[in-house]
Amino acid sequence: MIRACVIGLGQRGTSLLSGVLLKMDAVRIVAVCDVYEDRVENALEMVKTAGQEAEGFLDYRKALDPEKVDAAFVFTGWEGHAEVSVHAMEKGIAVASEVGSEYSLENCYRLVRTQEKTGTLYMFMENCCWGKDELLATSMARKNLFGTIVHCAGAYAHDLRYEISYGLTNRHYRFRNYQNRCSENYPTHELGPIAKLLDINRGNRIVSVSAFASKSAGLEEYIKTREDATPEMQNAHFKQGDIVTTILTCANGETILMRLDTTLPRSYSREFTVRGTKGLYSQDTNSVFIDGDKEYWEMPKYIENNLGNAEKYEEEYLPDIWKNVTAEELASGHGGMDWFAYNAFVHALENGEPMPIDVYDSATWQAVSVLSEISIQQGGAPQAMPDFTNGQWFHRPRLDVCKL
Repeated sequence: MIRACVIGLGQRGTSLLSGVLLKMDAVRIVAVCDVYEDRVENALEMVKTAGQEAEGFLDYRKALDPEKVDAAFVFTGWEGHAEVSVHAMEKGIAVASEVGSEYSLENCYRLVRTQEKTGTLYMFMENCCWGKDELLATSMARKNLFGTIVHCAGAYAHDLRYEISYGLTNRHYRFRNYQNRCSENYPTHELGPIAKLLDINRGNRIVSVSAFASKSAGLEEYIKTREDATPEMQNAHFKQGDIVTTILTCANGETILMRLDTTLPRSYSREFTVRGTKGLYSQDTNSVFIDGDKEYWEMPKYIENNLGNAEKYEEEYLPDIWKNVTAEELASGHGGMDWFAYNAFVHALENGEPMPIDVYDSATWQAVSVLSEISIQQGGAPQAMPDFTNGQWFHRPRLDVCKL
């Protein structure tokens, strides 16, 4: 039985606590922690309702007692992830860290150095690596249907104007981030699955980051339309560009195109795209294009035969976890991805297996945010990505997040 402490009880922390952690037979919540007392009390009630018993804390250092806690689930604001994770690892407490944005390369290095020094298990909980579309495309790529992969693309395209604008009222960290930084501030939803597909840190690596930002106008204009906007909202100015475009280059020659798009009106999309010498996968159109079928080249047969056709590949190429997914797992959060990610952490911890998304992945993917900020400040100048594996990347074996 894994005795777990949940640290950070905002929207993400409480949704995972109720939707996933309290439903896992192998996990017992023994401690909950947040800097806000009302959040702690709310979480304690949730734990009690689920038939478990936990202690409440306002200081994570007191909550992380290695005599009582085996694993820490870190759901704090972005700036707290590394601090809490490092402290837990130093105590020998395994870490499941939610995704976000680091602010310095030194913090990325701290995570790596601490994990290497202590040997404590650490996993970065990028749930989109378990996305149905992403895993279908990765499975097909593993079987060479797309040929040699030369380019991938993705986006975090999500209208978050309300969430960001009301961050002071709702105690959400994005408000202060958008006020003070201009960067690719949430890179891992699109980058994680792409990095796995391209074997980043396991036979390949990211070598450079270039980023460009548009002006910042969306949030301030949105706030002007809100009759309930507080004076703090009305007087706020934001540095974060409305559209941030980032280009990564890889050691094996691939390029990765990323876009952050959160402060203008739009529908949600991750725009996961894979381009190879024999075909492509496009998430936005749910389509697969395989070279050699002449009908694909002709309009309108291209649209008729290609758009929305990815489903026909699922029987042969979709991983078993998605073929056997239950209604409860689908309802756990983000269409099942949350359940798969946290189940993978628990399974690895119980069996002493490598974490499918390790500390090197965490450091590399989050460093994109740091380097994008510098690149934007320098007019898009390429920034060198550190090798957090210290030269081990080219012989570390591939590790997919599930059997493909």
